[in-house]
Amino acid sequence: MDIELAKTFLAIMNSGTFIEASNRLNVTQTTITARVKALESHLNCTLFIRNRAGAKLTREGEVFASYALTLVQTLEQAELHLSLPQGQSDTIRVGVENSLWNPLMVDWISAITVSVPELHIHSEVDSTVRLIDLLERNSLDIILVHQPSYFSGFSVEQVVEEKLVHVCVPEKYSPDLFIDWGEQFKRNFDAALPQKRQAALSFNFGPLALKFMLKNGGNGYFRTRVVDKYLKSGELEIVKGSPEFSCPIYIVYHANKESSALDKALTSLKDSLALNQQWQV
Repeated sequence: MDIELAKTFLAIMNSGTFIEASNRLNVTQTTITARVKALESHLNCTLFIRNRAGAKLTREGEVFASYALTLVQTLEQAELHLSLPQGQSDTIRVGVENSLWNPLMVDWISAITVSVPELHIHSEVDSTVRLIDLLERNSLDIILVHQPSYFSGFSVEQVVEEKLVHVCVPEKYSPDLFIDWGEQFKRNFDAALPQKRQAALSFNFGPLALKFMLKNGGNGYFRTRVVDKYLKSGELEIVKGSPEFSCPIYIVYHANKESSALDKALTSLKDSLALNQQWQV
């Protein structure tokens, strides 16, 4: 069987439509349709029911899904192993959202290289939406995010119980800074402090906002582990009376994708988190 047929099947299954699958695979919708017809002819069954809502798996499609995933994963693993540098026996593909790369990704990769030197590491830093998409496509093995996706087949584990706290530079309270920590934070922020977000300087990258505030003054919400040392030194102080918001961190990976590389990466991440309680900007 042409492996592209299996990849096309998975793209439709994950996206829910032929149109979105064609966008993901960068081919025409006609090509997608032709591939599905060829696959259904080869298997002698109907795999999808198409309607206005998209494409839904038939009973046969649900049965084929696990086999298609195995086919694609087996080929990808073979390609990765054949291209590994000498001395490395396996690959782990890890992803982390933009606001978490420093220091979590740095510490994580460092822990893996020290404790499991035989692992070849591929890393991605991107938005949560993009990382979840790459995980769905099996282009990543594990991701580290603030807002997990509870899709069927994903395992989600909370690894850090973090908070966002309101801090300011002493005697330099202005300007107001708004840091985008995700949709849940924005909802919580608007409910608690509805008048401030629109008038504030806006940032989508926490480290940049913090460096700006330390240099110019201001106030905003930041992760407790990042601002802890500045609170202790007196460079920052807690804004009294302001609410705190929960901002836990999760790892997400395929529940049915067991591998020693994944187990070792998970162990390395948890070990690095246990050793590093204070984060740098």
